[in-house]
Amino acid sequence: MLESESIPRLRWLTRLMLLWAAVIAGRLVFLQVFAHDEYKRLGQLQHEKQVEIPAPRGTIFDRGGQALAKSIPVDSVCVNPLRISDLGVASGLLAGLLGLDGNQLLGKLRQSVDAQRGFMWVKRRITPEESNHLRNLKLEWIEFRQESRRFYPNGQLAAHVIGSVDFSEKGNAGVEQSLNDDLEGRSGDAIVVSDVKQRAFAAEVANEPQPGRDLVLTIDSRIQYVAERELAAAAEKSNAATGAVVVMNPRNGEVLALASWPTFNPNDSPKPGDSLSSRNNVAVTTPYEPGSVFKVVTVSAALETTALTPESIINCNNGTLHLPGRVVHEAHRGYGALSVADVLAKSSNIGAIQIATRMGQANLHEYVKRFGFGKETGVFLPSESPGLFKPLRKWGATTYASVAMGHEISVTAVQLAQACAVVANGGLLVRPKLVLKRQRGGERPEAEPDVPPRRILKPQTAITMRQLMEGVVLHGTGKAARLRGYTSGGKTGTAQIYDFAGRAYTHKYNGSFMGFAPVNNPAIAIVVTLNGTNGTSGYGGAVAAPVFREIASAALRFLDVPKDLPEDLPPPADAGPDDTYDLSIAGLDPNEGPELVSSVPPLVQGPPMLAGPDQRSIFSAPIQLVGPKVPSFTGMTMRDVMEEATARGMQIEMVGRGIARAQFPTPGVILPQGEKVRIVFGR
Repeated sequence: MLESESIPRLRWLTRLMLLWAAVIAGRLVFLQVFAHDEYKRLGQLQHEKQVEIPAPRGTIFDRGGQALAKSIPVDSVCVNPLRISDLGVASGLLAGLLGLDGNQLLGKLRQSVDAQRGFMWVKRRITPEESNHLRNLKLEWIEFRQESRRFYPNGQLAAHVIGSVDFSEKGNAGVEQSLNDDLEGRSGDAIVVSDVKQRAFAAEVANEPQPGRDLVLTIDSRIQYVAERELAAAAEKSNAATGAVVVMNPRNGEVLALASWPTFNPNDSPKPGDSLSSRNNVAVTTPYEPGSVFKVVTVSAALETTALTPESIINCNNGTLHLPGRVVHEAHRGYGALSVADVLAKSSNIGAIQIATRMGQANLHEYVKRFGFGKETGVFLPSESPGLFKPLRKWGATTYASVAMGHEISVTAVQLAQACAVVANGGLLVRPKLVLKRQRGGERPEAEPDVPPRRILKPQTAITMRQLMEGVVLHGTGKAARLRGYTSGGKTGTAQIYDFAGRAYTHKYNGSFMGFAPVNNPAIAIVVTLNGTNGTSGYGGAVAAPVFREIASAALRFLDVPKDLPEDLPPPADAGPDDTYDLSIAGLDPNEGPELVSSVPPLVQGPPMLAGPDQRSIFSAPIQLVGPKVPSFTGMTMRDVMEEATARGMQIEMVGRGIARAQFPTPGVILPQGEKVRIVFGR
């Protein structure tokens, strides 16, 4: 009976076991066959991580191959808060070694634990010393990730050109920003396999990172260093608020140096509360009223559109000119009559206005546009300002007079350099060029294409302007720009700064100089601006021309430009009291003091310009000069020159020794009474 009862039980037990085995087998089949891919994916998520491989950022070089900006590998430290047994001890240890706030770090660790997050950055891009200290601890919950840090080997050198990057190594200023797409490349990724304790033991690169392109700039670090040094010294000496220097090859537009002051070190990240004014690229982003340097544009346009020549006589009204709503005075002394050449050399405001009146406002407006003012130059730098140049329909009755001497218009230093290059290269408007070539690792370098230049002046006009600008340096307001061993030409400018809030002119000035060297075949064009200078020491001839002299002398030496003057010429003279600053726009009478201001501030629209006979009424009757005509002394010996000058009753000033190489005034000009002929001799 017992045996008969046990048999059914065994049968039911067997059936249950078989059913249980079938369930297990079915489950195994489901897991191994139907759910295989899903569970494999889940397993990989636990043991495999996809890690981004940052692309190496391209290196920035100067034209000589010197690295200006490069990326270097550094460690970043992170932790798994869930594996830390004592958060307080861990936070104190990390804070002490990494210079962090212990309480803040402890709070972040607790937040990560509460949120069950197994990863937390502690500090990104640590120093090698910090990395060594942490690695020596050999703590399992401390992990390292390799990243890169942007490094600028030369510190502040060319900082405004190169720019800087943010925390994620994206450009936020300078070339780093404007050419960020070329520099940053494309990131790759890798699969990292970890054990149960999340310790990596294998890795496989899934996608190789594509490095960024290297850039070779037109900047010459040697010239850039001198430009920054001389600009800083002049700015501190003159108490200037800001300043800029642009050095350019006038033939192809290559920017050899571009400096702004104040400057900064891109290796140092700005701290909360720090002023960012030092990071402003003054040469490109900050327009200002140029003052008398703009007379180069006025005279160039007049030579092209009127019958005026350098010898043409301009009535300068003895230093006083009445215009609708204002009276214009010369700054230091009035002139009865000057040649066009002397209007530029002596920087006569009234002379410039008379010249502009002869050509008409339409021609003046057209040539200002031709020189590139009122629009960006296209240089590869962010936030370039187009300046401010009003359309012709918005010109007032005396706007033409203001523009003729560099007011009611604002320009940038790089725009002035572009304009100066027009005269230096024979009349072509060239686009400023900052990049020579681009190259990705393993690929051939790609030369930066040149933008075709555009002719805006006749070659003979440009050559004439070179000679006139040389006169500014030889016997005009730019004496401090004379070079040893080289001829040079240029133009000074000093514009009084208008206070729009107080509706009056201040006692601060924008002092400028733009010039080139050597005169016959210019290799460099340089613009120097110092903004917010104080008193008479802040005039362009006093503060900017010496900066030009020092930079030009060094640049010509670095570029191995042959000398075109003998070395034994007298040393360059300092700027004299005839360096005209532009009080005329303010209506100031130098004899009455600086308190008298004009009722017509700059950039204010007035009624339409007078037409017909009223427009010509500011000219008096033509003036006839009486005196001997200047002969050609070129090629004569010093003795022959003295004999010829004595026979003609002329006074001469001789510079140098040997054979006469240059003279001023030019042959054929009537020499006014009391004036001397200046002759430069060379061997």
